[in-house]
Amino acid sequence: MKHHLQLKFGQQLTLTPQLQQSIRLLQLSTLELNQEIEQMLQDNPLLERETEEDERDPRTGELESADHSEDLPSDKTDSSAETLQNQEQSLPDELDWNDYSTGGAEPEDDGGPQTPAASATLREYLLGQVALLPLLLRDRMLVSTLVEALNEDGYLEQSLEEIASGLEADPPIDPEEMRVALGYLQNLDPPGVGARNLGECLSLQLKNLPESTPALEAAKKIANGLLNLLAARDVGKLKKSLHIDDAELRAARQLILKLNPKPGAQFSAPESHYVIPDVFVRKYKGVWLVSLNSDAMPKLRINRVYADILARHRDNGGQLANQLQEAKWLIKNVQQRFDTILRVSQAIVDRQRNFFEHGEVAMRPLVLREIAEAVDLHESTISRVTTQKYMMTPRGLYELKYFFGSHVATEAGGVCSSTAIRALIKQLVGSEDAKKPLSDGQIAEVLAQQGIVVARRTVAKYRESLHIPTANMRKSS
Repeated sequence: MKHHLQLKFGQQLTLTPQLQQSIRLLQLSTLELNQEIEQMLQDNPLLERETEEDERDPRTGELESADHSEDLPSDKTDSSAETLQNQEQSLPDELDWNDYSTGGAEPEDDGGPQTPAASATLREYLLGQVALLPLLLRDRMLVSTLVEALNEDGYLEQSLEEIASGLEADPPIDPEEMRVALGYLQNLDPPGVGARNLGECLSLQLKNLPESTPALEAAKKIANGLLNLLAARDVGKLKKSLHIDDAELRAARQLILKLNPKPGAQFSAPESHYVIPDVFVRKYKGVWLVSLNSDAMPKLRINRVYADILARHRDNGGQLANQLQEAKWLIKNVQQRFDTILRVSQAIVDRQRNFFEHGEVAMRPLVLREIAEAVDLHESTISRVTTQKYMMTPRGLYELKYFFGSHVATEAGGVCSSTAIRALIKQLVGSEDAKKPLSDGQIAEVLAQQGIVVARRTVAKYRESLHIPTANMRKSS
């Protein structure tokens, strides 16, 4: 046996505690941010909230500047927003952002089935399960992306192609990878999560039932394509299609009625939730401008008393010195968070100004990469900035990620966003003759006349995402 030495060179990314905190704060909602700050205020005596009375100059009664950094002991730590931005831009494309998530369901120690925590959101509960899956980083990222795309009921309203089009990866993501990721998602708890429509949701739940369940096969066939007959209570056609008698049909119907059509609803708190907008949008002299909501911004400062004590005892600062540094980091990172939200929001508004002028039908296609390039940040950062951050506009309150969507080519060589197509479908159905409702094929023909070429199955997918019944179910005598 021979012994030898071998020299290897490699690169490893090390995230500073300050940058880790910046990433964590950026992905929090306003409510979660305030909860995090409340905990830090309790743990760190160097940190305190500002009030309007505190800010007033006792001699003039006017508000003082909120910047007290000049009163702080100096140090050599560069915690500027520019440094944070430069560090953030150097992150690798496939950094596992789940390492820096602030919540998630804790795994059971005994490996038993998970149960949702009382305060866990659907997203947190699912990401907690994703963290336990034996997946490669790329696959874990895809499954996590699908989790982020779910609506509050647990449905996947966007197509896999739309979601993939908003992601950048090397090598590019292929359709089979997205289907595999969807398979992982649809095998998570609660059963039925990740479905694209009601039939798929029910089918996923029926798969989990024992084979010995009465009328199981009939219920599966109904969920897979005969729900319209069940909704119309067309007993004759159902029995003929399924080759079953009245008793088995009743059993199949009862089995379906016991299923949960909204698997994500159990994670919604029963009380009303009020969303605090992070930014406001208004039109000023013909230009759409974004401004931060000052009520959503925590006003923090360093406690002068403790800072003075530390300044007089620099050599014996110990824990206070560390807490001072942590407090300074938090104040800088909170400001950086809101600055980033403002920049991203303005970039979105600049590109979607037709929406603010004319509504959903004027929504243009937009992907994360376009905003990332505009504000010089990573796409992963844009994804987190636009999740659970809200914009109050003259047209209503919208989550920032609402303004992103894939595109469909037009005959004129341009593109039309999926949101605009949904809005057009909704308009067409709303103005149709109730006695002769438009079929999916007819809607596709009308859109084609307007220069928007979409397949009938695409129209059906968008119609289902709008919860619009089929033409037969919309028909009135």
